[in-house]
Amino acid sequence: MISLVSILANAAPHAEAEGGGVGEIFRTFHVDKPFFFSQVASFLIVAILLKKFAFGPIQAMLEQRKGRIAEGEANLIKIQKQLADSEKNTAEAIAKANEEAQRLVNEAKESAAILSERKAQEAIASAQQILAKAEAAAKAERDLIKAELKREFGRLVTATTAQVTGKVLNTDDQKRINDEALTKVEA
Repeated sequence: MISLVSILANAAPHAEAEGGGVGEIFRTFHVDKPFFFSQVASFLIVAILLKKFAFGPIQAMLEQRKGRIAEGEANLIKIQKQLADSEKNTAEAIAKANEEAQRLVNEAKESAAILSERKAQEAIASAQQILAKAEAAAKAERDLIKAELKREFGRLVTATTAQVTGKVLNTDDQKRINDEALTKVEA
């Protein structure tokens, strides 16, 4: 820029002397050389100060933001990849858990079937024992009733015989009559 200023500064005196285009422009726009050079110097100072204190920090801030945006995009890609991996791992874990649950359900069904069969067999055995006990109790009851019937029958036969014969029977006679009556009834 300084070279441009120096070129214009050198061109202006030559243009006046020759009556050239630059001098004509200066006269048309009423540009005074000392004011023009001071304005150019002020412009250059302001441009340098703006570049150093305004554009530099703004540009650095923009570069910093660009870096953060790039870092954020990289993190976003990384997070998306982790999310996809996590979803894949979750799907695998769910599939594995479903398989394990199905296996446990099948084992529970098998155990329930085995337990049910075992309990059914125990119930059958218990029912058979109850039937056997009931039959034994019924037989004991029948035997008891038979014995009581025999005694009662014998007593009745003895009482009837005693009344028919009109005599008092002794123990041997009662026993003999009872045995004869029972053998006839049982036959």
